[in-house]
Amino acid sequence: MIVMIKAQINNKELEEYLEKLPKDDMVVFTMGDGRIRGAVFGGTHFVNTMRAQHNTGILETYILGQASLCGALMIPAKMKGMEHINWRYDVPDSPAKGFNVEADSRGWVRSFLLTDRIPIEKPLENWDMKPFLGGEGYMSIQTVHPDDKFPQTSSVNTTGNIADDLVFFFDKSEQIKSAVTTSIQMDRQGRVIGAGGIFVQVMPVTGGQYKGEKKKGAEVDTSADKDEDEEIIIKLEETFKKAPSLGTWFSQGHTGEELIQELFADLNPVIALHRDIKWECPCSRESFINYMGTLPADELEDIKAKGEELEVKCNNCGSVYRIKPEEIIIKKIASGAE
Repeated sequence: MIVMIKAQINNKELEEYLEKLPKDDMVVFTMGDGRIRGAVFGGTHFVNTMRAQHNTGILETYILGQASLCGALMIPAKMKGMEHINWRYDVPDSPAKGFNVEADSRGWVRSFLLTDRIPIEKPLENWDMKPFLGGEGYMSIQTVHPDDKFPQTSSVNTTGNIADDLVFFFDKSEQIKSAVTTSIQMDRQGRVIGAGGIFVQVMPVTGGQYKGEKKKGAEVDTSADKDEDEEIIIKLEETFKKAPSLGTWFSQGHTGEELIQELFADLNPVIALHRDIKWECPCSRESFINYMGTLPADELEDIKAKGEELEVKCNNCGSVYRIKPEEIIIKKIASGAE
């Protein structure tokens, strides 16, 4: 159950605008006779929720918004069954430092920047994020599955381009050719009026798809499959070049399904399903009270002696909880701990 304290969008004009837009929607699809899978996510409300929770500025919203959209796209791209992903993008010497994104197969994403405010020395000339995320860094993606004893973790170096780095990760860590793009459209006042992302993956050829004659004792010649992959990738690259700005597309009230049918018409797309993806956090007062009840005895005694209400902030979503010392003590006693 999602119980974070939801921040309000304190801009009536923006609220009225958002109410007129279609709700966010993740559209999962296949095409190319099943060789290609993908998803389009219209996430304008999603990014506005993220911004309201963390009260981010324009540049911070753009970077964390792109990362969060990518996190949402990883739900259909990477998860099988009940899974949870923690994606850490760490560039210590960059102005932005990096970010952390969590995505859950149940349909929620939460995220935060590794710095509160990104320093800007001069006005932005474009939306190239490399000046803010470039430098020596790495990203790791940890996948948690209920049946695994330990999380599975893979890491790659970063370049400062979030989408490109994610594509590189899929290519090197999972040997899957992918394409990812995200976009956030802001108006002249810096308000997010459109946001979305798209990913496609060329799936590896499996046993029953081999083309050609195989003789006993002979090596399988997969050149036909490789040629087909190259053709598919070239066609996808050409198609991506024709794609409209996703931020603009969704700001105009268009849907993800309309984009798929228009952009990939030559590849015969088939809509598999629609998913509801939210920027939300499963934190709660109760979870923080439980955690604080596990503090060392001397720290708990100090909290009790001071008698002051505690203010605890969730780094993942910005929710602030005010907890009285007696709530912690009562919970500890109820749990049987002295």
